[in-house]
Amino acid sequence: MNWITDYVRPKLRSMLRREVPDNLWATCDSCNQMLLTKKLVKTFNVCPHCGHHMRVLAHDRLKWTFDNGKYTLVQLPATPIDPLGFRDQKKYTERLKTAHKASNTEESLLVAQGTIGNNPAVVGVMVFEFLAGTMGSAFGEAFITAVECAIAQKCPLIMFTASGGARMQEGLISLMQMPRTTIAVQMLRDAHLPYIVVLTNPTTGGVTASFAMLGDIQIGEPNALIGFAGPRVIQDTVRETLPEGFQRSEYLMEHGMLDMVVHREDIPRVLAQVIGLLMHTPVDPLQHVQTDPEKETQEIAQQPTQEAH
Repeated sequence: MNWITDYVRPKLRSMLRREVPDNLWATCDSCNQMLLTKKLVKTFNVCPHCGHHMRVLAHDRLKWTFDNGKYTLVQLPATPIDPLGFRDQKKYTERLKTAHKASNTEESLLVAQGTIGNNPAVVGVMVFEFLAGTMGSAFGEAFITAVECAIAQKCPLIMFTASGGARMQEGLISLMQMPRTTIAVQMLRDAHLPYIVVLTNPTTGGVTASFAMLGDIQIGEPNALIGFAGPRVIQDTVRETLPEGFQRSEYLMEHGMLDMVVHREDIPRVLAQVIGLLMHTPVDPLQHVQTDPEKETQEIAQQPTQEAH
């Protein structure tokens, strides 16, 4: 037995070896550049090389949107977990448990209240990590709760969309959320309150065919995929070559489906300005104090929503 080779050298190596965190690096979905996660956080998950807007966790989105990163989550109503007893390769209940663990949320929509540019607002953020942000019965209840909360507080509702569409495990129940959310938007209109939609990558399916396209103001993040069916499906159906950039936010703005395309870093400032104009309480958008993206998300107080009368 060689004492130096078998004992001393492994001991020295273990002392010098540094543990490398699993989340130290990230890869840009567009240009495939390796990015330091710490640097990416500073740029609001936007690639510094190509400007690609990468996906954002829902809590981070809320933290960046509200003044000083302070907000209160609205408690959402309980709904039946598996209304159809659906099973494919796995039970639907098992998929829900996996989604809860992966996203650290109860459903595919988070609703919060706070101030944007010193104006009160209710914000809904779709959670793409939760079954691709799909829309089921619990989502519909959460959306209606967000509308009722905005009406009760007489403030605007802002929705950040990111979804693959309806949730197949809930069948027709999922499709029924399209007219339900549409009626809920009309409730805001009847109350003369603004409804602002920020469409992020991707926004597709029944979400696009319902509440995502009904905003008084439609804002898109750069190069976001927005449409009902995907470009490949459409091209195979019509058997024609689609225009360059088809279904991307810039193309949709050029053709009148979006009002503006805004860089992620500027969205809170633009929202503050738009809310001030629509609520007739103009504010200097520079008054919006944005939280430092490097700071950890603070503890969120749970607060039940008020019912609209």
